[in-house]
Amino acid sequence: MKYQKFPTTIETFGKKFRLAIETFVYLQQKTNKKTARMITKTILKQVIYEQRRKSSGTIVTRQIDAKQTDCPEVLVISGVRRCGKSTLLQQIRNSRKECDYSINFDDERLIHFTVDDFQILSEVFMEEFGPQTTYYLDEVQNIVGWERYVSRLYSSGAKVFVTGSNANLLSRELGTFLTGRHVTHTLYPFSFGEFITARGITIARDTMYTTEGRASLYRLFVEYLHTGGFPQYVFSNNDNYLSALYNDIIYKDVLVRNNLTNERQIKELMFYLTSNIGHRFTFNSLAKQTGIKSADTAKAYFTYIESTYLIGQLNKFDYSSGIQLRSPKKSYCIDNAIINKIGFNATENIGSLLENAVYIELMRRGGELFYFAGKGECDFIVRHGIKVTKAIQVTVTMDDEKTRKRELTGLAEAMRAFSLKKGTI
Repeated sequence: MKYQKFPTTIETFGKKFRLAIETFVYLQQKTNKKTARMITKTILKQVIYEQRRKSSGTIVTRQIDAKQTDCPEVLVISGVRRCGKSTLLQQIRNSRKECDYSINFDDERLIHFTVDDFQILSEVFMEEFGPQTTYYLDEVQNIVGWERYVSRLYSSGAKVFVTGSNANLLSRELGTFLTGRHVTHTLYPFSFGEFITARGITIARDTMYTTEGRASLYRLFVEYLHTGGFPQYVFSNNDNYLSALYNDIIYKDVLVRNNLTNERQIKELMFYLTSNIGHRFTFNSLAKQTGIKSADTAKAYFTYIESTYLIGQLNKFDYSSGIQLRSPKKSYCIDNAIINKIGFNATENIGSLLENAVYIELMRRGGELFYFAGKGECDFIVRHGIKVTKAIQVTVTMDDEKTRKRELTGLAEAMRAFSLKKGTI
């Protein structure tokens, strides 16, 4: 009998031994993690005061509706990395009496900051600056559970401004604790008008009506089509900065955040999309063109990139949402500088750059954007609510009769489809 029980005894002992080892390792990791992520008041004070010293007056005033900044709801400023969200937040701070409760979470010293540390942060704010009811939380999506803290602040009567660079995270988190308690402002890189201001040029009212003025504007616009509107790149024209920005978005916001390792496929997907601005695609065709194993994987990768605001997709307009989902899409990029940096022969394709610039401007102005396809095609359809309000074609020139006929035919068809009296080319 002893020999019959011996194997069971050994097996039981082995299980208990493994369990003991696993428990020890788990507790050790938990202890190390707790120690490593400890956030102290001293660290928070260093971060807050050093960030305050770096803050400076804005060079280009970004446009935002005063109704959004003055409303009682939480204001969420979202957009791609380095498009100027922190500058806009600073601009808002400069315009308000209470401006001290401010911190940027995109700081390596806060890498272990958790939702539990918000209470310590509140205590530091109070100790250093006295009681205030206005909070400025920059790149807050880096902190898991941030929406709970912001919801608590809102419930206590505080006005809160937050910024973030991930559309999916923000929408998911805002939809839990902050439904009906927030308004969103999407910030884009510089518009053409802001680009001109950044260049230190003042445009007079009569500029468009003089030969010299029109020629000057044309030169500036061609430069804008190639340089894009990322503020730091506009000021420095440093290609290394642009490369670093693009890699930061791909590595930090796409690969690391989504636990991906296949960098090559992600970059090949971006290369294909930026080389085919405004062209129709399906996720099956994306998978085939880029070597991605399936349409579902291609769709997932596209969604990850889209959530960083780096690219956006345009659906075909149809009153049936099912047909919209099944129809081919078009893709556009958040800024022409990225197209020029990574796309194929983008600098020679002025038509794609112009169409992309129009897409960005239409997105900046608001409304839902689609493309129209019937017998012909119209590049952009703008809908506000349930009503289509605009039909827009984009072309560099209509000197060629074939091009002119194509553009006019597609526009006229769209105007008839939506009973529009006016269209734009």
